[in-house]
Amino acid sequence: MAKFIHIPDIQSVHNFIGTTSLHPLITVIRKWPNTGRDLNQLKFTSDLYYITSKRNVIGSIQYGRSSYDYQEGTMVFMKPGQVATFSTPNESDNESEGWTILFHPDLIQKSDLGKKIKMFSFFEYETNEALHISEKEKQSLKALVSHIEQEINQNIDRHSQEIIIQNLHTILNYCNRFYERQFHVRTNQNKDIVAKFERFLNDYFNSEDLQNKGIPSLKECGKEMHMSGAYLSDLLRAETGKSAKDHIYRHLISKAKTALLNSNRSISEIAYDLGFEYPQNFSKLFKSKTGLSPSTFRNLN
Repeated sequence: MAKFIHIPDIQSVHNFIGTTSLHPLITVIRKWPNTGRDLNQLKFTSDLYYITSKRNVIGSIQYGRSSYDYQEGTMVFMKPGQVATFSTPNESDNESEGWTILFHPDLIQKSDLGKKIKMFSFFEYETNEALHISEKEKQSLKALVSHIEQEINQNIDRHSQEIIIQNLHTILNYCNRFYERQFHVRTNQNKDIVAKFERFLNDYFNSEDLQNKGIPSLKECGKEMHMSGAYLSDLLRAETGKSAKDHIYRHLISKAKTALLNSNRSISEIAYDLGFEYPQNFSKLFKSKTGLSPSTFRNLN
């Protein structure tokens, strides 16, 4: 049975790999030292955000359902609480290039980035949905990482944290842009996924699954499409301008309208059939999407 190791802070990272921490809330690691530990039997959880750009690395990383072998120009993101498994390389990766940023949520808690961090949905992606960056894109990020590293390595003053966060925020903004580019260049493949998702929703909302299981969650939809819910939602937004939830609610409201206009059943009964545990939640959603309450919509038509 695999052993779990929890990494609560930056100091714990450096204690584990036998190096020195220069900042209590963020670190940049260029090359992971060979600790002599067998990582194959270890699973890690942490309270840290993790951003890594790797190339020419021997070994792999796994979290969630997927295992991912690093390729040239690959970036992977993790958020606090995720479970990761790292394989032990067959040989030292001292010749590898790249960098890893680990930072604690406390670093950004009072900043604009702290308010917007959840907007960077790629922290929810699976590893097989990694970002693949070009050499030019890699150089853009490399300069920003160097700025962060410079601030960490010099004496910390009252400007240090602001400058570090600004560069970190810019890195994440660039990664958002690069993911949008990745969605764009895969548009033909993505259109097939959009069509498949629409078929899934159509079948779901016209079966007994809706009443028996309730409204499908983003996670369930992603699983059906063999990807994370966050990646599916961003893919749909890139292709259609609408998120996965927008697509789900469109099917739901369409079915609700049909039920309201073609039966004398009470609104509560219709709400239960649509998978709502509480009818008032149905009424609230219906009004938010149509501008009318269910009863008003029924009476106007």
